[in-house]
Amino acid sequence: MPRAKRFLFLCLCTVFATDFNALGNKDLAPSPNVEVTVTLDPPPMPTIEEMEAATAPIPHASEPATSPVEPPAMPFLRVPKTGLRSETPAPTAAETSPAPTEEPPAPTSTEEPPSNQPPEPGPAPTPTPTQTAPPVKKVDLEIELLAALEQGLIKSQIKGNGREQTRVILRSNYPETIKTAILPGQILESGRNAVMILRGTKVEIPPGKSFDQQMETVALHSANKVEDGDYKFSYQTSKKLDLLLIHLADHPELSAQAAQTAALALTENLPLYAVAKFECISAPKNRLVTEGFRVETNEILAALTTLKTMGIDMTTVVMNNDPQLRIEAMIEPLSRELAKRYYGISESQEWDFWKKELLQGPPGTRHYALYGIARFYPDIAIEMLPKWARETQTHTVFRLSAIQALADTQRPEAIAILRQLANELGPNTELGKAAAETAKYLDAKLSSKEATKPQGLNFRGKKGLKGL
Repeated sequence: MPRAKRFLFLCLCTVFATDFNALGNKDLAPSPNVEVTVTLDPPPMPTIEEMEAATAPIPHASEPATSPVEPPAMPFLRVPKTGLRSETPAPTAAETSPAPTEEPPAPTSTEEPPSNQPPEPGPAPTPTPTQTAPPVKKVDLEIELLAALEQGLIKSQIKGNGREQTRVILRSNYPETIKTAILPGQILESGRNAVMILRGTKVEIPPGKSFDQQMETVALHSANKVEDGDYKFSYQTSKKLDLLLIHLADHPELSAQAAQTAALALTENLPLYAVAKFECISAPKNRLVTEGFRVETNEILAALTTLKTMGIDMTTVVMNNDPQLRIEAMIEPLSRELAKRYYGISESQEWDFWKKELLQGPPGTRHYALYGIARFYPDIAIEMLPKWARETQTHTVFRLSAIQALADTQRPEAIAILRQLANELGPNTELGKAAAETAKYLDAKLSSKEATKPQGLNFRGKKGLKGL
C-alpha cells in the first residue's frame, strides 16, 4: 500500500475512534426519542511538512530507536449546534469527574519513641485481697464391709467362743466417716470352727474411731470347739439357715440356746441325745461328743416350735421323732406349758395323756408317767403311789419309781408314808433303802434346808434297773 494512502487510513481511524469514545459517554447520549442529525465536514488538507513526516522511512530493527513522533491532531466529527439535541444540558467536566474522597487525618501518636533507657520505677501495685476458697464438703463413704476390709479401709479384731458369744471390733483407717453394715448370715472362721451372725447391725465409724459390739452367733457344726479364739470374716455362706435368719428378724425373743439347737437341726439334723441334757434311752455307747451344745428341755421345745413355724417338715427332723422328748417335756415344769401347745394337749386332755403313757406308752418311758402324776396331780399320787410300791406283781422299775415319785408331791404326809414303806419293805432291801433315803430328802427340802437328791432318786438312767 502506498505510504500516502496508509497515512490517510491511519488518520481516519484515529478520528473515528476519538469521536466514538466521546459518543459512548452515557451523559452525552441523546434521548432515545430525540432525532439527532450529524453533519460531516471535510477535513483540511495536511501540509507538506506533515506529509513528509508521515512518509519518512520506518527505521530498521537494527537501527537505534528514536523517540516516537506524536501524530498531529486530526479533525474529528462534530455535532452541529443547529441540530436537535436533548433539553438536558451536558454536564461539565467538574460535574462528571468523581468527587475526591477526604482521607481521615493520620493519628498523631502521643507516645514517645522507645529509648534504650530502662523505665523509671512507678508506685508499687496495690495487692488485691485473696479470696478464700469455699470449704470442701465432707462426703461419707458407704461401702460393703468385706470390700472395706479388702481395701484396708477397716481393720477387724474378732473374739469368740465358737458358739453364741462373739465380740466384733472394727477400726477405721479412712479420713472420713465410713458407713457399712454387718449383715445377718455373715460367717466367721477360726481354723475349723465356723459361726454365723444371727442378727445384723448398721455400722458407722468416724475417722480414727472404732466400732465395738457383742454379736449373737451360732455354731455351724457340732464339732466346733467351745473355747475362746480369734476369728475373721469369711466369704462362705450357708443357704440352709436362710429361713432361720428371716424368722429371727421377726422374733427377737428367741434365746441363743434355742437358736443354736434349731441351727444344728437344719445343718446336721442331730438326734435328741446330742442336744438334750437328760439321759436319753436311745443314746449309743459311742455317741457324738457334743457336750458344748446340750441344752435344757424347754430350749429344745422352743427350737422345734421355731422350725415348725418356719414351715419345716417335722417328720424329717430326727430329734422331733424321739418319743422320749414328749414325756420329758411334759414332766419338766419349765417346758410343760410349751409342750402342751406343741403337742396339742389341752387341760382337759392332760390326765388322759398321763394315764395313756403309764399304761400304753413306750416300755422304756412308761414309768416316767408316775413322776408326772406326782408333780401335777399330788392328791391322786398320795393314794395311788403307795399301792404301786407294795404291789409285788408289779415290775421293780414301777415299784421303785412309785417310791421316788412320792418326793415330787412336795407333801408333808408323804414323809410318813415313805418311812412306813421303808419298814414294810425291809431296811436292807433295795426298795426299803430307797424309801428311807427319799423320806430323808423330802424332810430336808420341806424344812428349807439344802438337800441333796439321792442318786437313786433320779428316774433316768438308774443303775441296776432295766426297762420294761
